[in-house]
Amino acid sequence: MGTGRSAVATRKGEEPSREGRWSARKKADAVVRLLRGESLDELSRELRVEAHRLQAWRDEFLAGGIEGLKARPLQPEDRKLREAERKIGELTMDNEILRAAARKRGLQIPPRKRPR
Repeated sequence: MGTGRSAVATRKGEEPSREGRWSARKKADAVVRLLRGESLDELSRELRVEAHRLQAWRDEFLAGGIEGLKARPLQPEDRKLREAERKIGELTMDNEILRAAARKRGLQIPPRKRPR
């Protein structure tokens, strides 16, 4: 029986399979097709996978490839930690910018407590 997910095809002309999950090999095949110049929209329709998901697979594939070329590749946990630290840095900068803009307008963040 189906899993409620859309069916996927792996190659042009093939019948879609009824798998609910994509193997790493099938994801890599889709990414390689993108990297070889196939249209994201066409591939998305053919494989019945959202375009944003294909883009994410491509980004993860490229990030992993870059790590693989380093003398000491990062472990997946280290890569996730670095991504989280980078995101924390971005959010910290956003907060600092917003607080500076609020101070410039005479606002205090967090707002002062109201007397009871």
